[in-house]
Amino acid sequence: MAKQEKMVDAITSMEEDFAKWYTDVVKKAELASYSSVRGCMVVRPYATALWENIHDDLDRRFKELGHENVMMPMFIPESLLQKEKDHVEGFAPEVAWVTHGGEEELTERLCVRPTSETLFCDHYREIIHSYRDLPKLYNQWCSVVRWEKTTRPFLRTMEFFWQEGHTMHETREEAIAETERMLNVYADFCEQDLAIPVVKGQKTEKEQFAGAQATYTIEALMHDGKALQSGTSHFFGDGFARAFDIKYTARDNSFQYPFQTSWGMSSRIIGAIIMTHGDNNGLVLPPAVAPIQVVIVPIATHKPGVAEKAEELYNRLKAFCRVKLDTTDNSPGWKFAEYEMKGVPLRLEIGPKDIEQNQCVLVRRDNREKTFVSLDTLETAIPEQLQKVRDGLYQSALERREAMTYTAHTLDEIKDIAANKPGFIKAMWCGDRACEDALKEQAGITSRCIPFEQEEIADVCPVCGKKAAKMLYWGKAY
Repeated sequence: MAKQEKMVDAITSMEEDFAKWYTDVVKKAELASYSSVRGCMVVRPYATALWENIHDDLDRRFKELGHENVMMPMFIPESLLQKEKDHVEGFAPEVAWVTHGGEEELTERLCVRPTSETLFCDHYREIIHSYRDLPKLYNQWCSVVRWEKTTRPFLRTMEFFWQEGHTMHETREEAIAETERMLNVYADFCEQDLAIPVVKGQKTEKEQFAGAQATYTIEALMHDGKALQSGTSHFFGDGFARAFDIKYTARDNSFQYPFQTSWGMSSRIIGAIIMTHGDNNGLVLPPAVAPIQVVIVPIATHKPGVAEKAEELYNRLKAFCRVKLDTTDNSPGWKFAEYEMKGVPLRLEIGPKDIEQNQCVLVRRDNREKTFVSLDTLETAIPEQLQKVRDGLYQSALERREAMTYTAHTLDEIKDIAANKPGFIKAMWCGDRACEDALKEQAGITSRCIPFEQEEIADVCPVCGKKAAKMLYWGKAY
């Protein structure tokens, strides 16, 4: 067990230093390594497999709703980016520019895409001519570049991976419905598959996406009480269509501009998984996206029949789950610690005594609960245990979020909570940008969202005393 203790000790406690704990988990669970390019990471095989599972799950959901995948260029001509004024101003500080091709200076700079609205609009202008061409429901999986000053693996890197959906619709109502529908897809994915409870709402005008008329968001709360924006969906109205002169012949033969949406979820969701479910022994992964759902650890492999039985179980399990059989000569204790570190949801132990009794031991990663299970019932017992892991993770995260969500009526209460109690703060707001700015300056918090589920906490804004318009979630965020 000495090796196990040493491995566990190698992770800084989250209570001692949460940022260091996070970095330790990323490195020691072999998720990512730093690269020679500042702010960029090497995504290692384990995290790549995790991202592939996220990709496959979301991709299936998108296609079931009629979306098609496309691939756009990674470069945007400067003249194209300049067509939508608010959009380019919003991204200007983060844009990386290509100025030379080989030895020659380019006649026009190329932007390395920070997002692809302009590319999609340029293409839509060529292919949308009639109401019969609508809706256009496109999505792409790619990486984008934003020149960040401070970076942290998965949470904020100069290059990151994501999907970005871009759709065009006949009517404003259809586009708004699509914006809301895709936010609900993200929320369902986070809650059901990632076991992360989220708050759904709308961003304030200050926090909305550059060029959007409305931005919807899902906000999750991490172990340290900071919020993480986990997915966004934007309604653009017809602003981009007008800027790019995208017109179509409507049903009454008039020329109209289509209405646009975009929506995205990025590889920072891996950071959300780490910081929502992880503990001081490492990762804890939700079964739906875990690269390995069950690890088989044979005990006393030198005893007759143990290795053979473990191999037999492996061949049975791989028909209905993602399973790994560890036949290395490392000790069982080392293996237990290794797969705890990697967050594998379920461990199956099988030894000589288990074989005699036609059973095995199943150990949950989330709470270390052990269950003795007949080998005859594994096809039902393992899915049941995996569901219990998912349910346990969700319930723990939900209880923690509720315990770290506070209600404030006055500015002094907000400042006191922000200084002493990490988490969400529910408070009223008049709708004035000045009051939003004041809370950031005086309490160090930002508006996270205007939740769809509203509560009337008070009649007045705690900052200015004017009539309150909405209840907001406020907090510190990544």
